[in-house]
Amino acid sequence: MLSKILKPKSIAVIGASTKPKTIGSELMQRLRDYKFKGDIYPVNPKGGIIEGFKAYTTVEEIPAEIDLAVIVVNAKFVLDTIDQCNRKGIKGLCIITAGFKETGKEGAEVERQLLEKVKEYGMRLVGPNCLGVLNTHPDISMDATFAESLPVRGDIGFVSQSGALGGGILNILKDLNVGFAQFVSIGNQADVNAETALEYWENDDDVKQILLYMESIQNPSNFRKLATRISKKKPIVALKAGRSAAGASAASSHTGSLAGADKAANALLKQSGVIREYSLKNLFATAKVFSNCPIPKGDRVAIITNSGGPGIMATDAICEYGLQIAKISDETKDKLRSFLPSAASVKNPIDMIASAPIEHYKQTLETVIADQNVDMIMVIYLPFLGLKDIDVARAVMEIKAKNPAKPIIGVFMTKSEFFTQLAEQNVNTPFFMYAEEAAEGLHRLNQQRLWQQRPLGQIPDFKVDRARAEAIIRQSILENRAQLTTRESIDVLDAYGIRVCKSGFATNIEEVVKLGNSIGYPVVMKMTSKTTSHKTDVGGVRVNIQSEEQLRAEYNDLIQKLTEKGLIEGLEGVIIQEMVKGSREMVCGIATDPQYGPMMMFGLGGVFIEVMKDVTFRIAPLADIDAMEMIKSTKAYKLLEGARGTKPAQMEQIQETLLRLSQLVTDYPFIDELDINPLLISESTGEGIAVDGRIKVRLEEALDKLQCTCKTCSGCCQ
Repeated sequence: MLSKILKPKSIAVIGASTKPKTIGSELMQRLRDYKFKGDIYPVNPKGGIIEGFKAYTTVEEIPAEIDLAVIVVNAKFVLDTIDQCNRKGIKGLCIITAGFKETGKEGAEVERQLLEKVKEYGMRLVGPNCLGVLNTHPDISMDATFAESLPVRGDIGFVSQSGALGGGILNILKDLNVGFAQFVSIGNQADVNAETALEYWENDDDVKQILLYMESIQNPSNFRKLATRISKKKPIVALKAGRSAAGASAASSHTGSLAGADKAANALLKQSGVIREYSLKNLFATAKVFSNCPIPKGDRVAIITNSGGPGIMATDAICEYGLQIAKISDETKDKLRSFLPSAASVKNPIDMIASAPIEHYKQTLETVIADQNVDMIMVIYLPFLGLKDIDVARAVMEIKAKNPAKPIIGVFMTKSEFFTQLAEQNVNTPFFMYAEEAAEGLHRLNQQRLWQQRPLGQIPDFKVDRARAEAIIRQSILENRAQLTTRESIDVLDAYGIRVCKSGFATNIEEVVKLGNSIGYPVVMKMTSKTTSHKTDVGGVRVNIQSEEQLRAEYNDLIQKLTEKGLIEGLEGVIIQEMVKGSREMVCGIATDPQYGPMMMFGLGGVFIEVMKDVTFRIAPLADIDAMEMIKSTKAYKLLEGARGTKPAQMEQIQETLLRLSQLVTDYPFIDELDINPLLISESTGEGIAVDGRIKVRLEEALDKLQCTCKTCSGCCQ
């Protein structure tokens, strides 16, 4: 159905106009000037001739089938216009007209009615409130937008949620040295959105890469499914705006306070294989690289330069992105020595020195391309001795045309006029002013290579005691408590197979002593309360208790302190736990974003969690590979590997802990926040042990999901 919009054989412009500087006039001019290969039918109540085409007073008068109706009439006439399009049998709509949900409640209601009609009539709709659509394929040549400049042909499929931004980009494509295959301005995305375009372009050979400008992601789950699959075939690069948006809520957990809308979006894009950029400059720099470079076979980079300093800076940039400086083979070095001057360096970076003529650029590049140890090449040029930048660029592009299998990126530290001249060339190589920009481009190529090679991963289904977990959660919500007690939280974790401390619950001094003696000293004592969640703030955690005598004293002191502070009423009792010895404290948890859903967190825990903020996020459910990537992406990973003689952590067991938490929140999506802090790494076994736990649910949602009908149970829910 989307082909009716992006590959139409006939277009009706409803609202076409002869009045200059109107959208109805500009649209007709764009379609005419870009030489649309199909038939164009302007529609205007006055009829006549518009831009050389016969105009019809209504769309129903047109004596031919119409694939696409581009609608620019006043918003109050749009619903009637859609009815007319339906009677005409038109299935593709692009509504340029504004005045819908972006204007407020009344406009939103009209848009709702609009979408209702579109679905009833079996149509597809781009817009409303959009710039339009285009397709630069020579067989179609459609520019149904009202941007000032005609589009530049290229290989990019671009979706823009902002019409004005899309128009601005269309105006500067030539200067950017990139071009579009197809473009969709989704506007209010009442029907067609970024996901629709992704799926449509998945198997479209004319679209080699997909660029997205997004302010929101309507259906994160569907986006993740589609993007994960499509990004394995072709690069998806996104500029997601709205990074400064407020977090999910006023969170009470560490995970919740460190989470936020942008972290959720970032996690979603990362898990989906989408390359995220943070500026338009970088978005199109990356697009330029993908348009002109193949995906490399490895990450080994050779640098060719005529100046030592830029070569060294390029080396630093390459290494900072985690790429490898290629080891030039002896055979290649010998060949380079045969024509380069003795002052030149044939090590990588290969410094041809400032006097290098254009022949040396050609010979060196051809020689290095042939080296099997080299996967990617950066060519650096600085203006010396009258050597012309554009001549060197042409030489590089000629060699690239003959050797298309390896990525080549040029760094030309020259006048800005050079880049203007490039716009007039048939460019097949990306050129940048600075080595850091080129290094980032090589990094993006390698990032796509690694993603395409990355296994999809599996979402495991562990055997858990779901009935026990559900009974614990149910009891809390029936008592109208969104916050589970520490004991309840740990018991839920235990029911899901997460390694927790050996422990027991006590409500009096006799039970406390009995538990301490059975577990064995040293032990930890933690209060558990229905009214106080942060135990350390009130002295509710006592550690390294070495004997029965000390345990009695600590318990009596705790009771006294809580009584003095007026907190004794909420006290359930205390948990006596084994004292796990370990200096490495991690954290893992769950926070819920209102749009993206449950977010998983892992990182450095303990008392420094919100100071160091060495944490990473992913969207649940987690695949096994997601969980391991979370662990490895933190700076604390070096500690887990076993720094300074400490026992290496059991990585697979920590991975399983994250996966079991993911299963927990998938089974109970009303869990709002969850913290395991710390997840202590045992000095003796390397296990990650949940020493403390906190779970908070969304009460009304939990009541509904568990089908409870009362908040004070009298047996009806048992």
